[in-house]
Amino acid sequence: MKITVIGTGYVGLVVGTGLAENGHLVTCVDRDSAVIEMLNAGKLPIHEPGLEELVTRNVEEDRLQFSTDLQSAVAETLLVFICVGTPVGPDGNIDDSEVFRAAEDVARSITGYRILVNKSTCAIGSTERLRERVAELTSEPFDVVVNPEFLKEGAAVDDFLRPDRIIVGCEDVRVMEIMKELYGPFLRTGKPLIEMDLRSAEMTKFATNAMLAVRINMMNELAGLCEAHGGDINRVREGVAADSRIGQAYLFPGLGLGGSCLPKDVEAGAHMGRAKDVPCRLLEAVLQLNDEHLRRFINRILTFYNEELAGARIAVWGASFKPRTDDIRGAPALRIIDALLEAGAEVVVFDPAAGLRLRQHYGDRVALAPKAYNALEQADGLVICTEWREFHRPDYERMGELMRRKVIFDGRNLYTPKTMADRGFRYFSVGRAPV
Repeated sequence: MKITVIGTGYVGLVVGTGLAENGHLVTCVDRDSAVIEMLNAGKLPIHEPGLEELVTRNVEEDRLQFSTDLQSAVAETLLVFICVGTPVGPDGNIDDSEVFRAAEDVARSITGYRILVNKSTCAIGSTERLRERVAELTSEPFDVVVNPEFLKEGAAVDDFLRPDRIIVGCEDVRVMEIMKELYGPFLRTGKPLIEMDLRSAEMTKFATNAMLAVRINMMNELAGLCEAHGGDINRVREGVAADSRIGQAYLFPGLGLGGSCLPKDVEAGAHMGRAKDVPCRLLEAVLQLNDEHLRRFINRILTFYNEELAGARIAVWGASFKPRTDDIRGAPALRIIDALLEAGAEVVVFDPAAGLRLRQHYGDRVALAPKAYNALEQADGLVICTEWREFHRPDYERMGELMRRKVIFDGRNLYTPKTMADRGFRYFSVGRAPV
């Protein structure tokens, strides 16, 4: 099939490349000419493991191309995927203006039947309004489909090529058959394609992220109890995860929700409840608790140093909201760095992938270390914000020699309290009492 994908961000670029990898002829369109020039020069605007190799191969084999010309891209295309950003406003309402703008551009460009596939996260009922708006702008026949994405940054390529399930919201059996044909190669391992109506498909994305957000915050709640009563949240997690009704995923305590997806979707879900006078008290509580967990961790740092934090040199390992990505949107590390800077500390950050985005965000207000150990030179403390693999088994002796004060605040529980105490470190983690 010939396919157009609108948007070249974390979703659009993975979707377009993944479809091309399965033999389709894909044109990824973006109105940002600088991004298209970068892609045509063989450079990616995002960091996603495994994506660069796939992009290169599919471009070389003429299955994938990049353009700013939407009209030409949709001229002979049957399927048009909308993969643009939908940020949340101050009141929690989703801003779907870019989705509608993309659909309107398509409506003005098509010269025959098209299927618009919305992968952007929108409020319930948005796709029906989208259909009405497109119908106002074109007399050409078209259908709309809701096909939510469930890509985890850092594992997005594998998630798309080998999905747990594919959700398709559709109202025409013929269109559904086209979607089944499109996704057939992705489901050869027996994973399901689940058919549903438009609104249920939209809701499934919010429901999934809400469930994950609740699990994360529940573990952080339990971590607080463990700290207060002398338990070890890591051992508790093992016991809980062994229950087949619960499982292991999203049970790690830490700094709370981050990124551009989970927090946004929880906030949007709470807003949708308020808009229809349907109390969503659990979602509202998740937002509040998530903020409280992070503030508790920050206050632990501020309290430990007290006035000595002014002028102190604090190293930060990891700034992206999760490992294997350069995305710092909603990253807990930013809140921590901001608090350190406000207290007058000198902040030195090392992140394997997010250096450029940190420089764009902070300018010269923070120093960027070229390597992890460089950040520790004469440091009065280390704060671990992201669980990159290279942080898991460091050279403790070298760390101690480089640091001026052997103090670690571990927001990801990478180390064992007794091990750190035996090596002379003051070590603070989440849900475990310091030794």
